[in-house]
Amino acid sequence: MKKLLFISLCLLAIVACKEEKKAPVANPQIQMNDSLQKILDQRDNEINDMMATLNEIQEGFRQINEAEDRVTLAKDGEGANKPQQIRENLQFIQEKMKENRTLIDKLRQQLRESTVKGDELKKTLDGLVLQLEEKDKQLQQLRQQLEAKDIHITELDQTISTLNNDVAELKTESSQKTQTITEQDRELNTAYYVFGTKSELKEQGILSKGEVLKSHFNKNYFTKIDIRVDKEIKLYSKKASLMTSHPAGSYTLNTDANGQYILRITNPQQFWSTSKYLVILVK
Repeated sequence: MKKLLFISLCLLAIVACKEEKKAPVANPQIQMNDSLQKILDQRDNEINDMMATLNEIQEGFRQINEAEDRVTLAKDGEGANKPQQIRENLQFIQEKMKENRTLIDKLRQQLRESTVKGDELKKTLDGLVLQLEEKDKQLQQLRQQLEAKDIHITELDQTISTLNNDVAELKTESSQKTQTITEQDRELNTAYYVFGTKSELKEQGILSKGEVLKSHFNKNYFTKIDIRVDKEIKLYSKKASLMTSHPAGSYTLNTDANGQYILRITNPQQFWSTSKYLVILVK
């Protein structure tokens, strides 16, 4: 009996070991696919959220157009309640324009925080702001038409004033954002270079004790360039060597017909990736 019990325990132990060996091992490829799927799901959610906001804005403009049509019919029609109909529709237009402005701000924020590069959506945003401007002009024309028919609605003047402020604020905000983006883009694509003899570089603090740009150096001695435009630097010397580190293969250093060196940057993004300062020693 004891022998049988011992054999049974041994068999159970063997089965347990086999089950442990069969335990699934994490597959790196599966983990990578899961990570990629999460990224794709996130992008899909961001796009869906932005499209939902855009649809709300477009629906708002559709309702504004319908309200404008109702105002046009009312002003050309007859009846004691004509001023009331115009007043109600103008109030509706004012509210919808305010909602659309809020939604445009929301869409701009979504785009700013999104991982999706939405160049086309940015153009769409600019187009929406232009639509607000167009609505402003149309409502001004509507006021002139109502005044011509001796229909004076105080709420209309308030609506026009509010829309003027809204559009002005949007244009100012858009202009400020454009200026900020332009400045940031210019800063990202700005670099500085200098070439000189050893004594000249030492005099400006650029070269000190055999090291480059380690101490306080004269930044005004450098030439400022746009890396997207300036890709060739004439060194006017028959001996030249780079003192700062830049990736091999991103530039060439060759002589011209007079035997003087010219630095040609063949891959600007790679060349300036390690440093936005370039120091060249010439003799």
